[in-house]
Amino acid sequence: PPPAPPCKEGSFWNSILTMIRMMFKTKDYIVRHIKELFTPLLTTGRGWGWVFLFVLASCARIGTPDGGWFDDTPPRVVSSTPIDRGTKVKAKRVAINFNEYIKIEDIQNKVIVSPPQIEQPEIKATGKRIVIDLVDSLKANTTYTIDFSDAITDNNEGNPMGNYTFSFSTGTEIDTFQVSGYCLNAEDLEPIKGILVGLYTDSTFTDSTFHTQPMERVARTNGIGQFTIKGVAPGSYYVYALKDADGDFLYGQKSETIGYSHEAISPAAKPDIRQDTIWMDSLHISNILQVGFTHFLPDDVTLLCYQAPQTDRFLIKTERKEPEKLGFFFSYGNDSLPRLRGLNFDADSAFVIEPSAKNDTVYYWLRDTALINTDTLRIEAVYQMTDSTGLLVEKVDSCIEFLPKVAYAKRLKEQLKQEEKWLKEQEKKKKREEPYDSIMPIPSLKAKLNVTNRIDPYQDIVFEFPTPLSDCQEDSIHLYSMIDSVWYRTPFELSRPTVRQVILRADWQLGVEYSLEVDTLAFQDIYGLTSKPIKQGFKVRTNDDYSTLQVNLSGISDSCTYLVQLLNNSGRVVRQEVVENGTAEFYYVKPQRYFLRAIADWNGNGQWDTGDYDAGLQAEPVYYFHEEIECKAKWDVSRDWNITQRPRYRQKPAAITKAKPDQQKQLRDRNTKRALDKGIQYIPKN
Repeated sequence: PPPAPPCKEGSFWNSILTMIRMMFKTKDYIVRHIKELFTPLLTTGRGWGWVFLFVLASCARIGTPDGGWFDDTPPRVVSSTPIDRGTKVKAKRVAINFNEYIKIEDIQNKVIVSPPQIEQPEIKATGKRIVIDLVDSLKANTTYTIDFSDAITDNNEGNPMGNYTFSFSTGTEIDTFQVSGYCLNAEDLEPIKGILVGLYTDSTFTDSTFHTQPMERVARTNGIGQFTIKGVAPGSYYVYALKDADGDFLYGQKSETIGYSHEAISPAAKPDIRQDTIWMDSLHISNILQVGFTHFLPDDVTLLCYQAPQTDRFLIKTERKEPEKLGFFFSYGNDSLPRLRGLNFDADSAFVIEPSAKNDTVYYWLRDTALINTDTLRIEAVYQMTDSTGLLVEKVDSCIEFLPKVAYAKRLKEQLKQEEKWLKEQEKKKKREEPYDSIMPIPSLKAKLNVTNRIDPYQDIVFEFPTPLSDCQEDSIHLYSMIDSVWYRTPFELSRPTVRQVILRADWQLGVEYSLEVDTLAFQDIYGLTSKPIKQGFKVRTNDDYSTLQVNLSGISDSCTYLVQLLNNSGRVVRQEVVENGTAEFYYVKPQRYFLRAIADWNGNGQWDTGDYDAGLQAEPVYYFHEEIECKAKWDVSRDWNITQRPRYRQKPAAITKAKPDQQKQLRDRNTKRALDKGIQYIPKN
C-alpha cells in the first residue's frame, strides 16, 4: 500500500497509537493511516475521535484468535469417468473427482484391482482427483472393481473416507455378489495378513489350473485374516489363497504359502437386519436402530494355509566360527551325510561328526590340535543335491576353504597374554607369602546341568558339554536317595543322544531327596580335557505341588490319532499327550494358566505335518480350545471339548494370538467437544 501522508506528531497521539499496536499487533502502515484519518476528528472539538477511541479500547481483548470449527468431514466423490457402476465401458482410464484435496496411503498393499492385473496399473492421486490407468487389455463382459480399502484420506486433516470400492463393467450388467472369509496359518491358526485370496470357476477348474492360470477375482486379507472378494458373478467357484512371491497370481514356487478348499461355493445374497447403536456419550446409549442391509453369502469361508515341505536340497553356506569345528548348512536334511576329503591335510579319522536332528546342519569337529591351529583348511566335499528335474544327485565341491574368524597368531598372542597375567598374579602371591602355583593349571571340562534344588517326577537330568566327549565313566557317576534318614544307592540309566550330551534317567519318587555325585575324570572330551567332581542335591516335588488336568474330546474321528498339547501364556508347547479313548490326561501339571491345542495326527508320527498340494494332501488339522484353563495346586481340573463346535477362525484365544487387528481409522469428532466447551450448539455440515 502507498505510504500515508505526513501528519503532525503529538505525545498524546503517539500514546494512543502505541496502545493500538499492542492491542491488535497492527502493521505500522495501517497505524499511519489511522493517524491520518482521526487526527482531524480529534482536533475539531466535536469529540467523535475520542468516542471512537473509547469504544475501540473497550472492545479490545488481548488473546489468541479463534481458528473456527475443525474440518472433521471425510472426502466425498463428486464425479467420475466412467460413472461408478457404469456398463459398456471400453476406456482403460478411470478418473475419480472429490470435493477436496486427497491422498492415497500404501497403494501397493491396500489398493486391489480385480480381475488381477498382470501388468500393474498406474494409480496416481493429484489434487482433488485419482487417476487409474489399466495396462492390461479389458476382458469382455466382465465386472472390474478397484478396492481402495481405507487408503483414501483428505490431504490436510487425514480424515478417512472409509472403505471405498469403484466398479464398472465392460458388459451390460454389473456383478454384485461378494464372497468373504478368513485365512489362517494351518499350524497355529494365526490370522495371515496381506495374503491374496482368489476365485476359480468350477466348470473350468482342474488341479493344474492353480499352477497355470491366474486367479479370476482377487482380494487381500486384513490384520485379522479376513477377506472380501467383490464383483462376483453368479456361479460355482473354488476359493484359493496365495502369498504371491513373483506377482503372477498363480502357484509357481514351492516356497509360496497357499490355502484352498476342496468344496465349491455358490455366492448368494439375502435381505437382513443389523443393530446400530447410537451413543449419547461414552457411557450412555441414545438409541438402537434396526438397519436393513444386503447379506452376501458365504461369509465364513476358512482357508488353512501352509507352505509345502522344502525338499529341494542345496548347500546354503559353510563356516568356521570356531577354529575347532567346520559347519555345513543345507536347505533340507538327508540321511546321507557329506563325505569330506582333505586337500592340504589327511581327513581320514580327522573329524567327530555332529549332525542336527533333521540332518540339515552338520558340524565336523577337528580332533587334531595341529589342524585346529592351521588357518586355512581346503576340503573336497561330496553331498546330495537336488538337480533341475527335482531328483537328488551327487554334487562335488572340488575346493572349499575354511578360515577361522580369529587367526592362529592372534589366538596365540591372546593366550600368551593370559599366561603372563596369571604369572604376575602368582608372583604377587609369592611376595605376600601366600600359597601360589608355579605351573598354570590346565582348564577343566565344564558340564552344564539342567537341575535345580527341586525337580519334576518326569524330568531327566541332562549333562551338556561344549565339545564332543571321547569317554564317559558310568561307574564314576553315583545317585543316592534318602529314605528314613539313610542314604541308599539308586539305580539309573545313561544315554548319549548326541556327541555332546549325556542323559541320566531314574524312577523318581515323589517327595524324596536325592544326591547326584560325579567323580573327577568321569567325563573326557576329544582334546583330553576332563571334568571336575560334581555334587548336586535336589528333591522331587510332591503331589501337593501339582494339578491334574483331564481333557475329554468329542467331534473326533476313530480312525485318526489325536495329540493334545498344553501351551503356556506365550503359546509355547509345555506338554503333549496322546488321546486314548477320547481322553487326554496330564499329571503333575505345574500351577498356572494354560491353553489347549489339538492335532489330528494322520500319519501317527507324533507331530504336526504340513500339506502338499501336488500330492493332494492338506496340512494336518489343528484345533484350539477357546478359553484359558487355570490349574491350581491340589486341584483336579476337567474340560469337555468338542473340537469342531466352533468355527476355526473363532477358536484361538486372543491372549495367545500374535496377529492383531489393523488400527481402524476413525473420524475425529472434535467440533462436538469444542461446542460443549464453549456452551454452544454444533450442527455438522451435510
